Amino acid sequence: MECVDLRSLFTVAHFIKARCDHGLKAGESKNKNYVFFEVEILDPKSKAQLCYLDKVEPNATIAEIKTLMHKIYPKFYPSRQALKLHPEGKALSDDDVLEDLPVGTTATMFFQDLGPQLGWTMVFLAECLGPLFIYLLFFFRLPYIYEHEFDYTRSSFKVVRLACWCHSFHYMKRLVETIFIHRFSDGTLPLRTIMMLCLYYWGFAAWQAYYINHPLYTPPTYGRLQIYFALAMFLVCEFGNFSVHLILNRISCNGSRPTEIPYPTNNPFTWLFFFVSCPNYTYEVGSWISFTVMTQCVPVGVFAFLGFIQMTIWARAKHKTYTKQFEDYPDLRTAIIPLFF
Repeated sequence: MECVDLRSLFTVAHFIKARCDHGLKAGESKNKNYVFFEVEILDPKSKAQLCYLDKVEPNATIAEIKTLMHKIYPKFYPSRQALKLHPEGKALSDDDVLEDLPVGTTATMFFQDLGPQLGWTMVFLAECLGPLFIYLLFFFRLPYIYEHEFDYTRSSFKVVRLACWCHSFHYMKRLVETIFIHRFSDGTLPLRTIMMLCLYYWGFAAWQAYYINHPLYTPPTYGRLQIYFALAMFLVCEFGNFSVHLILNRISCNGSRPTEIPYPTNNPFTWLFFFVSCPNYTYEVGSWISFTVMTQCVPVGVFAFLGFIQMTIWARAKHKTYTKQFEDYPDLRTAIIPLFF
């Protein structure tokens, strides 16, 4: 019978035990500092539990939590979801991190279905295609719009034809910009909101076209001088708007937030950047004011006025973002109207 060296066996056993103890302590230390979260998502009305997510990483974002819920409920894709900490509270941002929220390791959130969503590209296409075709229906005087005797007739006034060309040119330019120039974020809009936007743009297009192409329409008071001056200003504003959009397309962005200040180039149409933060809105308002002067039509003026109010709100918000983000932002710039506001 062979002899076994007991001292060698003891040494090996001691080594294995030491390694195991060391590994256990290391694992305990890691788990002690790394705590998983549990996320409970409830219906805001019935308070019924919709889903329970176990062992969620503490650095998980709300976007990632929405993705996890989407796997459970395929119908509710992430952009259709809104998660809140309180039933009537504000929706959490997709960039919010779980461990930074005022919740414990067991987080309770409330789900809101935002309804079917569409991306911004589809929104802009819907907004532009409608007015383009609706206006042409009135211009060619299809049946049942005016009296039967005027079906498929043309107005004898040149300003009516110019108005049709300008209106069509404006929306075709917007279509080209939407497809080839604009950069959109991954954000979406609810279908019901898109329907309201389309109702707004399409309705105003029909209202304007009805009066401009009406058989009883009368030309502007000051005749050719008023028409051609307004036409020149309209074209300047349209090309200015397009030039500004080209610059905005070239600046770097982090999502929808610009990471550099837009500056004018050698193109004179971009020199408005010396005075305002959002010259694209300035030119857009200028286009509709020019179109109002050229046609001398009240519905166009109402549309221009409402557009000016909305674009002023957008411009002031962007101007505020620029001034907060960039310490060296030009002091001379205002939001939309040079040297005014």
